[in-house]
Amino acid sequence: MKKQNVRTLSLILCMFSYLLVGAAVFDALESETESSRRRILELKRTEMKKKYRFSEDDYREIERVVLQAEPHRAGRQWKFAGSFYFAITVITTIGYGHAAPGTDSGKVFCMFYAVLGIPLTLVMFQSLGERMNTFVCYLLRRAKQCLGLRRTEVSMENMVLVGFLSCIGTLCVGAIAFSHYEAWTFFHSYYYCFITLTTIGFGDFVALQKKEDLQEKTPYVAFSFMYILVGLTVIGAFLNLVVLRFLTMNTEDERRDAQERASIKRERGLVAPRGTESLFVKVGLIKYFLHIFNTLHRQGVVVHCRCTHLIRNKLV
Repeated sequence: MKKQNVRTLSLILCMFSYLLVGAAVFDALESETESSRRRILELKRTEMKKKYRFSEDDYREIERVVLQAEPHRAGRQWKFAGSFYFAITVITTIGYGHAAPGTDSGKVFCMFYAVLGIPLTLVMFQSLGERMNTFVCYLLRRAKQCLGLRRTEVSMENMVLVGFLSCIGTLCVGAIAFSHYEAWTFFHSYYYCFITLTTIGFGDFVALQKKEDLQEKTPYVAFSFMYILVGLTVIGAFLNLVVLRFLTMNTEDERRDAQERASIKRERGLVAPRGTESLFVKVGLIKYFLHIFNTLHRQGVVVHCRCTHLIRNKLV
């Protein structure tokens, strides 16, 4: 079986194993707490019904009114600032759930808006991530030159490390800011930033939801919007590096498989000797590799991979 197929099957197995482990851990951590909170809620419900002599229908009506009133506690959500906030959560797929269209026309427009906006946003963040990686690569080269190092090339490992540290720094900056403005703990603010910038968007913590913040705190509103967009760019740049690193690993397997196939065919007399196999290599391998290595070259990243030597040799 091809190494790529083995790797793909291994990844599928790892993903399902990861899901099972996650389910078991969340069950152990959250299940008992959920049951405890449910019991407390039932006790409070019974006490309120006795104290105020609510019927079951009255209590359900109060629950319905409270749920409908919840989104309005933060002030008006559909003025321009709130609508802009909602648009960001749509096209970035964060989807907090703090606001949702209430009219059928709003729902229809939201679907069409997302269909066009999500791909546009993904392409924009991918392009910005490439530019950011190129700039960081330039800074690293200059830093190595200033330090007098003989080897000034920037490896993929250097870039991944810088990207990871940038992600941690971005999350910490956001955590400090939101803990100040929202009066959250640092941990809860960090959690909010992580859930937001990974576009998970549970909605259990949402910024700008204190009364009239969207209308009255313009500098904070601007900071929140910019933080989300810049933070997503930083995260996107890091993920772009990780994906490229994975692709270079795949090209190694492709190269080895191609060499094995060519060797088997030569042994069986199905192809000419090595001196006449260059067409197979150039057409079959180089087309596959060039896109990946051109992308890396544009970013100025040096990939320590034997595939580069293969391509150079075959192009000669």
